[in-house]
Amino acid sequence: MKKWLLMPDSFKGTMSSAEICAIMQREIRSFYPQAQIRSVPIADGGEGTVDAFLAALGGKRVSLTVKGPHWEPVESFYGLLPDGTAVIEMAAAAGLPLAGENRRVDLATTYGVGQLIRDAVCAGCKKVVVGLGGSATNDGGTGAAAALGAVFRDAKGGAFFPVGGTLDRIASVDLSGVLPELAQVDLVAMCDIRNPFYGPEGAAVVFGPQKGADRAMVQQLDRNLQHLAGVIRSCLGKEIQTLPGAGAAGGLGGGLAAFLDAKMQMGIDAVLDTLHFEQLAADADLIFTGEGKLDVQSLQGKAVIGIARRAKKLGVPVIAVVGDIGDGIEAAYQQGVSAIFSINRVAVPYEQAKARAKSDLALTMQNLMRCFSLRKRRVQDDEQASKST
Repeated sequence: MKKWLLMPDSFKGTMSSAEICAIMQREIRSFYPQAQIRSVPIADGGEGTVDAFLAALGGKRVSLTVKGPHWEPVESFYGLLPDGTAVIEMAAAAGLPLAGENRRVDLATTYGVGQLIRDAVCAGCKKVVVGLGGSATNDGGTGAAAALGAVFRDAKGGAFFPVGGTLDRIASVDLSGVLPELAQVDLVAMCDIRNPFYGPEGAAVVFGPQKGADRAMVQQLDRNLQHLAGVIRSCLGKEIQTLPGAGAAGGLGGGLAAFLDAKMQMGIDAVLDTLHFEQLAADADLIFTGEGKLDVQSLQGKAVIGIARRAKKLGVPVIAVVGDIGDGIEAAYQQGVSAIFSINRVAVPYEQAKARAKSDLALTMQNLMRCFSLRKRRVQDDEQASKST
């Protein structure tokens, strides 16, 4: 094998995708010193997405001060790729870690996310990719839209900045003042969940508790999102409840689609499109990918499966090296995964496994390289025997 492509997602709480790439590359080179290895760290839209894109494609970080989840100024950033694409992590302006101990999801805003988008668009970016992950918010994207010129009015006609707890006050929305340059921008919202805007599987019910909402607040937030969806339906003629991923990042996914005409895209597909995967992998002999756990949720289209589906069309084999393997993942092989290996060598619980994850990944890669070396020697022996006869 001459060309190896390394495209792992991070193992959450254990190793970043860049760290995984480095370990994989080191072990491959110990067996194949002349190998051509391309490392392309993958991220799913949450923390680390910007760094993953910059590591894969080059470019730079753009720093600026924006409003944080509770309107306080925070130092934020986005990535500017060589082709002029901007990559934004919504969590860099409205993420749960920025809220600290002040987990009042009903008061939190995505306004800073809109400020990041505005800065990128005003800088001339014609494509903006927004990663939806790790939010502290549940405002349905109203804050981001407001930062870009949308005006929300109450029943008396008064304009105000909505948050999750006040969405039920919205009587109308006016988009006439939205930044005009946005009409010429390809805005992509990337996420790896398919939750609807509201309801039992919606943004508030599923994700509200981890953002500090108790049962009563969850119910209020869910009702408010349902109200907002109704306003969007009546004022804009758009139905966002049935849009897969509308509930991502506290409804930011649905809000970006409704207010800014963003295209919703599964995280891995947005990543692979931006990376120009088909060009990148066209002449690869093998792709190594991976994620923390490969399970039935992965089959919906997370990193491993998203890569495998596209690689299958190119005829490139894919090996998944993962932290753990769940039941019922046999369909992964039909999707294009050639083989799956867990690095949990001694079958210990996660808390123990993560402490030894780096060394276990290295040993797993060593074993895989030994297998490839055996095959290589077998081929060489067969060729030598053929010449002898």
